[in-house]
Amino acid sequence: MILGHLNALPLAGLPRALRAILDLPECALAALQARDDGRFQLPGAPWFCTVGQASTQYREQRHTEYHHHWADIQVMLEGEEIIFAGSQFEPLITDEERKPDLFITTTAQLPVNILLQAGDFAVFLPGEPHQALCAAVEPLVVRKAVFKVPRTLLEV
Repeated sequence: MILGHLNALPLAGLPRALRAILDLPECALAALQARDDGRFQLPGAPWFCTVGQASTQYREQRHTEYHHHWADIQVMLEGEEIIFAGSQFEPLITDEERKPDLFITTTAQLPVNILLQAGDFAVFLPGEPHQALCAAVEPLVVRKAVFKVPRTLLEV
C-alpha cells in the first residue's frame, strides 16, 4: 500500500504509471471534487475512475476485499473514512468472488488503519487486502474517487 495526498504527490513515492495518472489535470483534487458522479475514462486509457458518494459503516459491518488484476487508488474528496489494510496475506480457495476480480475474504489480518480526509489517497496493489468505508467516528456519507488501474501498467 502507498499513502499520500493529491497536493503532495512527490512525497508519496508512487510508481511511475500511478504518478502519471494522478499528475493529469483531470485528476487534480479540485478537478475530481468538481466532477459529476459517475465513471470516467480518458480516451485510450487502460484505467478508469468512478466518482460518487458512499456511506461509511462500523467496521464490523464492512467486508474485506482484494483484487488480482487491478490496483485501487482510493481518493477521499469529501468527508472521512478509515481503511484497514494489511500486506502479508495468502488468498484462500474459499474466498468469494462477488464480481469479476472482487474477492471477499474473512481471513486477512489488517494491522494498519488509515484515516483518509479530503485529498488523501491510499493505493492498494493487487493482492493487498483492504477494508474500506469504515466510519471514523459515526457512519456518514462521503464522496470518493476510486481509480482502477490494471496490473499490467505496474509491471516492468
